[in-house]
Amino acid sequence: MHLRRILGLLGEHKVLTTQQIAAAEFASVRRTQDRLAQLRRLGVLFSFRESYRDGGISQTRFALGYLGARAIAAQRAGKPPTRPAHQRMLERLAWWPKLDHHLGVNGFFCELAGYARRIRNDAREATGSDADACGLRQWWSEQRCTGFFWNSTVKLYPDGYGCWAENGQWVRFFLEYDTGTEALSKVTRKIADYSTFPTDSFGILLFSVHSAKRERALRQALRRTVGTARPPLVIATTPRDQAHPDGPAGPVWALWGPGSDDAVARRYRLAELPQRGPYIEPHAPWLGQPYSEAAFDPMDRELVGLAENRPPVTVSTHHPKPEARGGDNLDDEVMLYDDDLNDEYEQRIA
Repeated sequence: MHLRRILGLLGEHKVLTTQQIAAAEFASVRRTQDRLAQLRRLGVLFSFRESYRDGGISQTRFALGYLGARAIAAQRAGKPPTRPAHQRMLERLAWWPKLDHHLGVNGFFCELAGYARRIRNDAREATGSDADACGLRQWWSEQRCTGFFWNSTVKLYPDGYGCWAENGQWVRFFLEYDTGTEALSKVTRKIADYSTFPTDSFGILLFSVHSAKRERALRQALRRTVGTARPPLVIATTPRDQAHPDGPAGPVWALWGPGSDDAVARRYRLAELPQRGPYIEPHAPWLGQPYSEAAFDPMDRELVGLAENRPPVTVSTHHPKPEARGGDNLDDEVMLYDDDLNDEYEQRIA
């Protein structure tokens, strides 16, 4: 079971560290290391590290090895990659300019998954059941988000999209993961797209920033950008340098509005934030895709209709097709395995 879930996670999210996989899927780091080492020796996974200028090295990062990529392609009824093409993709991944940012986004969701797993285990030990425990019900990558959240006016590019369930509350959210490398004016310009899109029909907008100082500056920039008009969506912020034992599930979120003070008076748990978006009855995850119990079906006309002015979706249920966007997106750099665009897409998401 762990093998399918690991392959599904890496097929969707490209690269994860040992610690992230351990948090999301295993009871201990040691067990994770043993399992990942075995899969790497078999060629199912590929691992690499980064050497730092100060002499240190990064955590081990894992991606699909050639056999793992073939397994995902078979599972999705796609054409498998050639070995040289997959090797080129791995080389690009290791040197991807957005790698640290991407790992940060994945770490955010893995923290949620790890917290939920711990709470479920505690509930099982205490009551014999974890039916009412919390959980990460949906986790979509940026690529999958761009394939679904668009209409004739705008396309959203969130870093991720999730659904968090706790104490009977279901909070759907778009995530913007800020590392401080972008100018705040560029960060806040994203509000225009979220305001143009019917964001409130699908969830709230979360900004995770690297420090309390950056959070204060962001909230000031939001006020300058939005002015006195209340945006048609819920916005909440959190600084990552003021961590809580419960991670992003804990009381670390501050709601923002035009009248909000820069000094945060109260912080909320993720489950205490306003609920937006449709409730979807939990179901079995898509084949090989963990954390999709509350995922949208891209063929659902009612949900597509919420996006407004959008034609019916014709792509496969499991593969909402993204559009490329330029620059530092790894998917723009993946070389085609052949001349068929459908085959190209199948390999991009694998």
